[in-house]
Amino acid sequence: MNGKSLVEPVRGSLPRRSFVTRAGLFGLSATAAAFLPGTPLRAQTPGVDNLSGDTAQEIFTAALIAEDLASTFYYNGLVGPVVMDPNLAGPGGTATHVEPTGNLGNVEYFRAALSEEIQHADLLRSLIGKTSSTTDPIQTFYLPTGTFDTLSAFISVLNTLENTFIAAYLMATIEFAQMASDTRGGLVIERDASGAAYTARDLEYFAQVAASIMGVEAEHRVLGRVVMNQNPANNTNYERTDLLTTVYNGKRSAVAALTPFLSPGAGLTAYSLQTALTNAPSVYLNVPGGPPKPPSYPAGH
Repeated sequence: MNGKSLVEPVRGSLPRRSFVTRAGLFGLSATAAAFLPGTPLRAQTPGVDNLSGDTAQEIFTAALIAEDLASTFYYNGLVGPVVMDPNLAGPGGTATHVEPTGNLGNVEYFRAALSEEIQHADLLRSLIGKTSSTTDPIQTFYLPTGTFDTLSAFISVLNTLENTFIAAYLMATIEFAQMASDTRGGLVIERDASGAAYTARDLEYFAQVAASIMGVEAEHRVLGRVVMNQNPANNTNYERTDLLTTVYNGKRSAVAALTPFLSPGAGLTAYSLQTALTNAPSVYLNVPGGPPKPPSYPAGH
């Protein structure tokens, strides 16, 4: 991309869950920054709506990290001891062989979720000009030891992750909408991985795609509650951003919220992204559908 790279280190963090240790936020910011092809300098001039400091490329990168984490999480759930819970494959069962004492539908929720997260990651990777997951910025994720041993532990982490993903995509939706407004007004220029400028309509479309992915993440949150028999599973009128105010930059960003899963620490176990992606086809369940089509506008609009 054209322009000088300007990625501010994240300072501070959101409140931590009890099962994670304190992690250095600058490490993730620096890692992801090195991965970006370059970020245009954005002057925060009067009239600019998006004051988050995030660029489109930063949002795509943060979302890719989140989707890789989700892929790693669901894969290990499908091959870990938790899959033999009676609410899943049943004692002695597997992701692809559900015992009569298990629940086929519940297992297939998670098999489909794994496929969906991988599809999301593939799309986001293409938007930052990458073709191989081996070049993704984070290759190892750290989850609380025991996450994949019992259903209660697994669903607890699932809720934490999916609520963060939902909040992040909600923030991405508004940020892309703000970028589109600023671009249409000539206040900023957002660029793709090759340095070409995005149009306002491109950015509006990215807002639509972010909302589309958020809807699927909300499905994952609810289906996790179904598997755990948490009633009502659909327990909120509106999905929330919680404490998040940005996707990439700042102490209340999605990057800051996910950092505890990206650094080693006491009580955490390491899981490989490449192991998950290499072996995922043996357990995932493909489902149909692609990103929404860009909206068509009448001539002159």
